Amino acid sequence: MQWETVIGLEIHAQLATRSKIFSGSSTDFGAEPNTQANAVDLGMPGVLPVLNRQAVHMAIKFALATNAEIGRRSVFARKNYFYPDLPKGYQISQMSLPIVGRGEVEITMDDGSVKTVGLTRAHLEEDAGKSVHDAYAGQTGVDLNRAGTPLLEIVSEPDLRSAKEAVAYARKIHSIVRYIDICDGNMQEGSFRCDANVSVRIAGEEKLGTRAEIKNVNSFRFLERAINFEVERQIDIIEGGGEVVQETRLYDADKDETRSMRSKEEANDYRYFPDPDLLPVEVEQSLIDQLQQSLPELPESRKARFITDFELAEYDAGVLTADKATADFFEAAVEKSGASPKLASTWITGELFSRLNKAGLELGDSPVDAERFSGLLARMHDNTISGKIGKQILDQMWDSTDSADHIIESEGLKQISDSSEIEKMIDDVIAANPSQVEEYRGGKEKLLAFFVGQVMKASRGKANPAQLNELLKQKLNG
Repeated sequence: MQWETVIGLEIHAQLATRSKIFSGSSTDFGAEPNTQANAVDLGMPGVLPVLNRQAVHMAIKFALATNAEIGRRSVFARKNYFYPDLPKGYQISQMSLPIVGRGEVEITMDDGSVKTVGLTRAHLEEDAGKSVHDAYAGQTGVDLNRAGTPLLEIVSEPDLRSAKEAVAYARKIHSIVRYIDICDGNMQEGSFRCDANVSVRIAGEEKLGTRAEIKNVNSFRFLERAINFEVERQIDIIEGGGEVVQETRLYDADKDETRSMRSKEEANDYRYFPDPDLLPVEVEQSLIDQLQQSLPELPESRKARFITDFELAEYDAGVLTADKATADFFEAAVEKSGASPKLASTWITGELFSRLNKAGLELGDSPVDAERFSGLLARMHDNTISGKIGKQILDQMWDSTDSADHIIESEGLKQISDSSEIEKMIDDVIAANPSQVEEYRGGKEKLLAFFVGQVMKASRGKANPAQLNELLKQKLNG
């Protein structure tokens, strides 16, 4: 049978406020357990929640960035369930009247195709605490530092049809929330987490299959692997004569499989009702206008500008603008170095990214900042050094605080552009390799690379490549 996969994502983006959504406790990551939870977070009797204004502003900015409806009147509700890391016995969330309504985002796939994915809603809520299972032998600890941390839960329509589409969508949301500075997007620290609702149906059917929800996937790579495993699992069950059970599942990265966690609750199981301690949130048009003015240039418009202003290929522009820090780095490098945008793009997405990936670093943690990187590009742009020497210099800059100019001067790496000096080296190489010269002149033109390599070796990689190739061809053909 031909199967169709149906996927909807629920993304939890931790909002970048300094304090929690209903209390003044800090949201800093990495504190000692239970040192950032006050009486409100602990659900002590007699305390009242106070809504964090900045969390509301951030939710509205997300709505504006995704052309979504803004709930001019939104209501907080109590979502009731009992779990050790939920001290109040309920979570304050939003149900029937969320702060953000329907919207849409466009995703671009590897083959260049563009797909529009619908947003169902995005609502504000508080995070729960965290159960710690590996701190004490045979016991579980509870850390309530995260309790009350502000979240924006972003719910997509079931428009995604493959794991790759789901990852492309998650990456797009990740890009947007970082561009508008409402979430740091740190998946290792839990600031950006995905739940995937996955089901399968026979191709052509309208009715959706029974779904399983894969909870708290914290990397794009694991999201793709978890969905692919779940799709195969469900198909195997149905083709084997069984029925898929609606449930919540966890992804085990070590075993590369999903496993059952609990039966999936429905909305009525949570007994939602309006929180009596919180008034409805009324959003005025003047606030929306103010926040609209504060939005930065968004990824799609920045990509279009890079294509137009910098004459970059669509793919290169997409890579550079997917992350705001990368786009800022690129623009700073082009402006400071005077180098061509193509040269800057090639070296950022190639040499710099390669070193960052190898070191497991983000661009913000790069040992070579935009200022020093610009200095390296400038010296390649004015032909002081070749690209080959540029790689050698970048390696030295990676392990030091030296500028490109300092390394070039101290190491004597300036490119040789004196044609008479290059000609002398060419003459020496030709004289030392008469048989290869004869073969080249007999039609074996691939030997040109051999001669280039020999001259480069003699010049310790410092001969100007363009001059070398031109002079070498003249000598060999003469």
